[in-house]
Formats: sequence, C-alpha cells, structure tokens
Amino acid sequence: WGDRFRRTAAARNYHHARRGGLVEHTAQMMRVAKQIAPVYPELNLDLLLAGILFHDSGKLWENALPENGFVMNYDELGELMGHISIGLELVNALWRKLSVENADAWKNLLPASEDVRTHLLHLIGAHHGEPEFGSPVAPKTPEAMALHYIDNLDARLEMFAAGYTTAKPLAARIFDRVRPLPGNLVKSLDKFQQAASSQLPADKLL
Repeated sequence: WGDRFRRTAAARNYHHARRGGLVEHTAQMMRVAKQIAPVYPELNLDLLLAGILFHDSGKLWENALPENGFVMNYDELGELMGHISIGLELVNALWRKLSVENADAWKNLLPASEDVRTHLLHLIGAHHGEPEFGSPVAPKTPEAMALHYIDNLDARLEMFAAGYTTAKPLAARIFDRVRPLPGNLVKSLDKFQQAASSQLPADKLL
C-alpha cells in the first residue's frame, strides 16, 4: 500500500487535505513523538510510533486520490465503515498474518504479542479522543493520550499555517476564522531575538 499511502490526503477538509497530506501528517507526528519521548520516559515510544503509523491507515480507503489526478473520489467502504473501523480491521488482519508466518519467533516475545496487538488497536480506536468525534473508546493509556494530543496539535497548527495564507484578512495580523478552530486567527509574534553577547547555551535557559 506504499503508493496509495503516498497519494492519500489526511482529510477532505480542514488539515493536510491534499495529495500526500497523510504522509506529511504522519511523519510530523512521528517527529513530535520522538522529541517528547525523552521528557516522558514512561512512554513506550515503539508502541506510540506504531500507533501513529497506523492511526489513520483507514484513510487509504476513505481519502485516497487516484494514481493520476487531484480529485478525491468517494469510496463505499470508507463511507460505510469510516477510517477508524477500517484501520482496526487492517491491523488485525496484518497481525494475524504475521503471527502465523512468525509463530516460533513470536512465541516468547515480551511483552506478549497479543498484549501488544490489543494496545496498538486501542491507540487506533482512541485517537479521536471522545465518542462524539468518532472514537469508540476514550484514551486509557499514556501512549493513547499522547497520540490523541499529538494528532490534534499537528492538525490544528497546520490549520493555522494554511489559514494565514488563505483566510480573509480582517485587520493587521488578524484573519477570518478557519473552522474548526474556535475563533479568528491572529498572527504569532516574530521569534524573540537576543544580542550575541547575552546568548546562553540552550541547556542554561531553563
């Protein structure tokens, strides 16, 4: 599914809604996870990265673009099942296949293979955070909670970045609302500058 992954959008609207958007979104989420992992050493980074890779895998059917072209067609499986359900089914199918092919090697894995499968499925099922947003279950592990917030953070910051270039200007530094963000957009301040003589090493700033 590599080619399909590379041409799939992360959404139909709102964020990364373009050809290849899902790869951009997934890669950026992985970068964020790797940056926060040293700060939160209790996180299982391998599990979190696997969850990030597969959390939107159902969008390969829900938001796929054709091999040639930029029009996102509708897919019956995507419409009837939704990307979370499809992602759960995909991971289950892949896991069952691999567990048969590698039965001897997986026999003594720690944590146990079935425990890992269950936790990975939870990350996929819980990544929208709440039932009203489509998740069948709320995040109940540190990795699931981290994935949920990393997903939201990347999606919303991309909405800001896109909004600054496409939203209607209302005043200097103020732009019209981009849904689902909660209000009008205001431009960030420029990054702070320090005189060369007063600069401190990064590890001395906090």
